[in-house]
This record gives sequence, C-alpha cells and structure tokens, in this order.
Amino acid sequence: MPHSRPDGDEGLKAVLDGMNGLLMHRVRLGICVLLTRHSALSFSRLKELLEETDGSLGAQLRGLEEGGFIVSKKEFRNRRPVTWYSLTAEGRKRLEKHLEALARMIGGCEPIDRTR
Repeated sequence: MPHSRPDGDEGLKAVLDGMNGLLMHRVRLGICVLLTRHSALSFSRLKELLEETDGSLGAQLRGLEEGGFIVSKKEFRNRRPVTWYSLTAEGRKRLEKHLEALARMIGGCEPIDRTR
C-alpha cells in the first residue's frame, strides 16, 4: 500500500508554481547555472561548454534575454565580434526560486523501488 508524504500531494501545486517555465529546457537552465559561476561568458564559450549548435544556442539565449534572465554585450576583439552574456539580478533571483522549487520537489519524492 502506498504511503503519502507528510506534506501531501496538495503541496505539489505550490512547488510547481514556484518553477519557471522558461527554465524547464535543459540548455536554458544550463546557461543560467553557468552564468552564476562567471560574471560573463562568450557565445563561443557557452557553445563549447553546452555542446550546442549555433542555431540552437542562439535561440535559447534569445529566449532568456527576452525573458529578462540575461543581458548581452557586443564588442570587438582583434577585429572580430564577440558577444558576452551575463545574468541579470532579476534573472538570478528567478533562477534561485526555480532551483529551490526543484529541490523541494526532489525532496518530496519517494525512493524508487527498482525491484519491480
């Protein structure tokens, strides 16, 4: 017979409400987590770290920028364009809220019975 968690299944809705839909995609979440570790990262470095194509990474970055999570700054290095991305203060707060909700959700899981 399954047993319920002390906080009950009803608490799941509150946890889900704490998550940000924009961060549900693994690449967008990865970008934000990487940007918490660095003041800024270039497009080419993000591409290398996340092993994404130009088109895919560009689309994910654009979504985060339009959503107010990140900002971009363009400059030239050795006469070549370089785009730098950094996390906004609001983006950092929203990421922290999302990660806290994920932790609560994971903490509320029952152990998986692998014998079945």
